[in-house]
Amino acid sequence: MSKNKSNPDDRSDNVEKLKEMKKNTISKMEASKELMLFEGGTELDAMRRKNARREEAIDGFRKEILDEASARKNGYSQE
Repeated sequence: MSKNKSNPDDRSDNVEKLKEMKKNTISKMEASKELMLFEGGTELDAMRRKNARREEAIDGFRKEILDEASARKNGYSQE
């Protein structure tokens, strides 16, 4: 039986990945806002709720980008 070996933690491109995820989320939210002009009822409510969650995610991405940038600057030391 072989033992599973985990990959080393590579955080070198986390900032870039998080920025791309934030950009994609903003893009989806903007597209959804355009579609809302043509929706009504339960579909419109669902889109509003989803965009509210997207706004929360964007705030989280911003915070995590700052954390990762700080960690990068400080050499990714253990906290």
